[in-house]
Amino acid sequence: MWRAEGLLERYRAYLCTMHAVIRASVPLMELALRRASDAPGDPLSEPLAAYLVEHIQEETGHDAWLLEDLVAAGADPGDALGPLPPPDVASLVGPQFYWIENHHPVALLGYIAVLEGYAPAPGLTGRIAALTGLPAAALRTLREHAALDTDHLDELYALLDRLPLTRDQEAAVAVSALHSLDALTRLFVRLGRSAPAPSLRGAGPTSPTGVTP
Repeated sequence: MWRAEGLLERYRAYLCTMHAVIRASVPLMELALRRASDAPGDPLSEPLAAYLVEHIQEETGHDAWLLEDLVAAGADPGDALGPLPPPDVASLVGPQFYWIENHHPVALLGYIAVLEGYAPAPGLTGRIAALTGLPAAALRTLREHAALDTDHLDELYALLDRLPLTRDQEAAVAVSALHSLDALTRLFVRLGRSAPAPSLRGAGPTSPTGVTP
């Protein structure tokens, strides 16, 4: 995925794909919050709702970061907003809506654990910048998540430790996590194998770094 050859094009495709994933994060948590709040007799309801309220605040606006990164990388936000999200994105995100609505909102915690458990490596932004010439403004999402996700994962593990999960609920979290890991792996395999460059903003020649003025 992060090999030098063609990295600029793959990074732009990565931003578009991750925007399709991340823009679903807050809606997923809002749905889970509503479902948890509608079950006052459920012993998971109060602690799960409290976690989701806080985490929604923490994750709000991260999809906008990706669009800003995309512009700073010389591409058009329409490349992320316009096309139909790829099937591998739907395969990653879609089951969470189903499980929240038709089983229990606690299943979402498995999905969150996978997304935040595989945070960007601390040195990744430096590697991308060195190989592509991209400015720091094009790498904000990676940089921020490399710093934030470890703390977020600790908070999630602490929540899972104190929730009075039944065996069925533990299984729901595990199935959600394992499915998410498989789907995320498939998504990155696709990005690593083939990533056509999004269209560039404006017209005229491109600079040696591939970033338009």
